[in-house]
Amino acid sequence: MDLLNALVTFANFVFIPAVAYGAQLAIGALGVTLIYGILRFSNFAHGDTMAFGTMITILFTWWFQSMGISFGPLPTALLALPIGIVLTALFVLGTDRVVYRFYRKQRVATSILVIVSLGVTFIMNGITRFIIGTEEQNFADGERFVISAADFKATTGLAEGLAIKSTQAITLATAVIVVAALFWFLNRTRTGKSMRAFSDNEDLALLSGINPERVVAVTWIITAALATIAGVLYGLDKSFKPFTYFQLLLPIFAAAVVGGLGSPVGAIAGGFVIAFSEVMVTYAWKKVLGYLLPDSLAPEALVQLLTTDYKFAVSFTILIAVLLFKPTGLFRGKSV
Repeated sequence: MDLLNALVTFANFVFIPAVAYGAQLAIGALGVTLIYGILRFSNFAHGDTMAFGTMITILFTWWFQSMGISFGPLPTALLALPIGIVLTALFVLGTDRVVYRFYRKQRVATSILVIVSLGVTFIMNGITRFIIGTEEQNFADGERFVISAADFKATTGLAEGLAIKSTQAITLATAVIVVAALFWFLNRTRTGKSMRAFSDNEDLALLSGINPERVVAVTWIITAALATIAGVLYGLDKSFKPFTYFQLLLPIFAAAVVGGLGSPVGAIAGGFVIAFSEVMVTYAWKKVLGYLLPDSLAPEALVQLLTTDYKFAVSFTILIAVLLFKPTGLFRGKSV
């Protein structure tokens, strides 16, 4: 029984949260790696694109709720999500037309585009905070749990209860759908193949008759969709606060770099590597070890390497280590 209780505790506080968080990071990292692989620069505005898309979704969620519209046991935000994706895509396309296109035509160095994206970051962050404020927003409704701890205890008779939040289940289901749709699009459609060709060799793609502006526009639209989905899933699972999404840029970039910048498969793998690393390093293992070890060896301390306040330090450390020792990442993306 002690072994089962230890496994349930591990699943409840480490495995399930890390899988959900990893899926959110993976979707966010896919957007980063697409921009890097196709437009050839690191988009530091991606975190605030997530915040902007989530803000739009929250505003329409509140509007739906005020009219009595709901999605039954599912969060109303899922109804507002398509609107958030469309409006964010329009905003991002407008930003590309007003800002990035000028520098792209000048064929400026990648470092210039990175600096420009930092400027866009501050503008988007300011707009988001001006519209929705700086306070934390909880916008999840519907059923809270797929499996509650009390029901699990009553069914199994174990001392520990397993709880799976509906937002965690929705995150996993959405991530599977999004990843499958993206890979199908990139590998099966003519536009997706054009994007891959443009990424491999821009000059040869232009000679083949591929329209570069169309590739750029589709890339931004997909990136906006991925950013909005990742942002909404994170907000539903935790909460929404604009500055938090700016901080999320570090683990998202770390995930993309660990997997290999420019590699979609690497972005997914990197998301889970970063998530499990953060959760496992900042989790207090006292309860799990208390079940596994004899009473005489049971720890009295929390057995926690770092507090959750330092979870982003884990991402930063992994990012630095990968850049130093394996800059192409796990799946041999483009060297940073």
